Amino acid sequence: MQEWTQSPALRVHMECVAACMDAYARILDPDELDRWIVCGLLHDFDYERHPTAQEHPFVGVRHLESLGVDEEIRTAILGHADYTRTPRETPMARALFAVDELSGFIVACSKVRPDGIASLAPKSVRKKLKDKSFAAAVSRDDIRTGIAELTPLMHERGHENFDETAHIQTCIDAIRTRGERLGLL
Repeated sequence: MQEWTQSPALRVHMECVAACMDAYARILDPDELDRWIVCGLLHDFDYERHPTAQEHPFVGVRHLESLGVDEEIRTAILGHADYTRTPRETPMARALFAVDELSGFIVACSKVRPDGIASLAPKSVRKKLKDKSFAAAVSRDDIRTGIAELTPLMHERGHENFDETAHIQTCIDAIRTRGERLGLL
C-alpha cells in the first residue's frame, strides 16, 4: 500500500475500509482478522497508478497474486468493483463491498463537522445520503446493494436487528477508533 499509494486521502480511505473490515471480521470470521484487515488495506492500492475500469483492480490483483496473496482476498478485491462482474460469494467479499463506499461517505460527513467523527451518528449520515449533491461521487446504489448482501449473513450470525442504521453505526464506530490517527477528530 505504502509503495503504490502516495495520496494521503486514498491512504486514509484504505485505512478506514480496513477498520470496517476488522469490525465485520470480528462478527463473521473472527479467526481471520488479519486477512480481512489486509483485504481492506489493499483493495484500492493500485487505484492511483491504474484508475481506469480497464485496469483497476485487475492490475493490483495480478500483482498480489505474484506476491502469493491468497485467492479469497484477491477475489474480494475484484468483487468490490461491480464492473468486474466478480460474484461476491464469501463473507469477506460481501463485507468489503458493503463498507467501501460507505466508509468514504462517512469520512466526507466527518470533514464537514466541527468535531469530525467524534459525535457523528447514523441519522446524520442517512440525512446526507439523501442529498445527492453531497459527496456526489459516492454510489448510493452500491451502499444499498452492500447492505442488502450483508444483511442475510448478519442475520445468520444472530444479528437479527441488522439494518442500514446498524451498518452505518458499525462503520462509524470502527473508523472512530482510528479517527485521531487519520485526522478525523
